[in-house]
Amino acid sequence: MKISEIDIRLCRHHSGMTGGELRDGQGSELEFLVITCKTDEGLSASSFGYAGRGARPAGEIAATSLKPFFLGRDPLYREKNWQDFRVSDRWWHLTPIYSFGPFDVACWLLSAQAAGQPLYKYLGAYRDEVPVYASSLVLPQPADYAEQALAVKAAGWAGYKLHPPGDYAFDLEAHRLVREAVGPEFTLMSDPVAAYTTEQALRMGRELERLDYHWFEEPLADENFHGLRELTRVLDIPIAGAEVLAKRPYSMAECIASRVVDIVRADVSWGGGVTAVMKSAHLADAFGVQCEIHTAIYHPLELVNLHCAAAIKNSEFFELLWPTDYFDFGLAQPLVIENGKAQLPQGPGLGAELDWDLIEDATFDVL
Repeated sequence: MKISEIDIRLCRHHSGMTGGELRDGQGSELEFLVITCKTDEGLSASSFGYAGRGARPAGEIAATSLKPFFLGRDPLYREKNWQDFRVSDRWWHLTPIYSFGPFDVACWLLSAQAAGQPLYKYLGAYRDEVPVYASSLVLPQPADYAEQALAVKAAGWAGYKLHPPGDYAFDLEAHRLVREAVGPEFTLMSDPVAAYTTEQALRMGRELERLDYHWFEEPLADENFHGLRELTRVLDIPIAGAEVLAKRPYSMAECIASRVVDIVRADVSWGGGVTAVMKSAHLADAFGVQCEIHTAIYHPLELVNLHCAAAIKNSEFFELLWPTDYFDFGLAQPLVIENGKAQLPQGPGLGAELDWDLIEDATFDVL
């Protein structure tokens, strides 16, 4: 089986986001790619691809560096493709962390389709459902986080994670109000997205311990190994990180071996596709470390994340951004969540159909 044709769609979706939901205050039209790989045996698989703030530059990189690489290759030879691209990328491609992922995802989906198995069973299933938690965007006031956390709890989901704006006093108030609102038993996490100094992170970590938060994610930049290692050493609350390191899982290995963080993060979008997620999870598992699957933003990619989470033991949750209606486009049918757990589809490959009417409407160019 060989990949005989690749289409790269440049897409723009009007989500309704105003810009206040992100710390930099800039609005986002949620531009994305849709990568379609067709084989000489008549199989076809498509994956959404992250595009940052522009599908045009992301698509040009994909068309220049990834499309020529994958054309003519066998999607079943995923490890060879992975290893060969490591060499190719170093020789002056140096692509962004999100470029390889959708092509790797498409190869896995083609392979699972050929085997007649849903992706998670093709990988080697561990479970058929995964507890889901909601992950906030940046909200205007501390009380808004408490109100949102109550809505998530009322929906029956398993937990809630705050993305506060990064002002220490605001953030601390938000974390306190959320805990007061949901009570002592509901699972809460914090992710300030590298907003603090080491000293602020240490103080916030101690406050979160008193509030019984489940983990403290990316309090410092992922590459700040020295500061993160100190937080991990001093604090009892688990420190999570490594979600935007390049060259994972290899760069992640040092984070695990020398306890830069307590929990590592991986996802199919920013981390190198299904191959990288499974390598990362298995590496972490060998050290007795959790590898929590990080949101891939767009629900067609979240579904691939879910397949990976269902094929590993050392990931406690499945993450979805809230409000979900900003990001739940792209699938013909919504993700199924029952009793706070995301359910795995049973069809071959992705196990679900993409919403091609929406994709067609969103497409502004094809490369």
